[in-house]
Amino acid sequence: MAAPRPPRLDAAAEEVARTAAAAADWVALADVARGCVACPELATTRQHVVIGDRPDGGRPRLVVVGEAPGATEDETGRPFVGRSGALLDLLLAEAGLAREEVAVLNIVKCRPPGNRTPKAAEVARCSGWLRRQLELLDAGTVVALGLSSAKWFLGPKTVLGQVRGRPHEVDGRAVWVTYHPSAAIRFGPNGAPRAALAADLAAIAGSL
Repeated sequence: MAAPRPPRLDAAAEEVARTAAAAADWVALADVARGCVACPELATTRQHVVIGDRPDGGRPRLVVVGEAPGATEDETGRPFVGRSGALLDLLLAEAGLAREEVAVLNIVKCRPPGNRTPKAAEVARCSGWLRRQLELLDAGTVVALGLSSAKWFLGPKTVLGQVRGRPHEVDGRAVWVTYHPSAAIRFGPNGAPRAALAADLAAIAGSL
């Protein structure tokens, strides 16, 4: 299936898509993305545009895509470096996957004020950056963490509990959907989201 088209593309979203598509490589893409002002509220409240991490050399074994940066990510300019990132690293390692082998991205590159859920227009405007990143990384497997990321790949009517646990082919990639580490933290170490996240990452690692 083809990836769903972002909702309500406006002039700013179209401009981001054109700019991102013209970036020849990751470095060029990062350079132009850092100056993005497509979402005025996010551009005025952020500290950093969080481009994402990728392996130093070669193609990543898989790409992990979350929702948006939090406070620690906004301060450091890197994705998943707070509590959620520590848990993600731990569960990846338990599944036999090193963080250094994985590309880690978000659907929105700037922190929404108060860590609110990104608005539909913000997701749409940022989609050009993510689409070009996925093209440049050329990984065959993507992990969508949480409902916002799942909806980006599988559509707005996605129900996380109904689609997790198996791959979905989207634009020639195997897209797996699972819980966000923040949900695993919220429900505690013995909660269902952490167990499901760990099980899903183990299944994904086994599929590579």
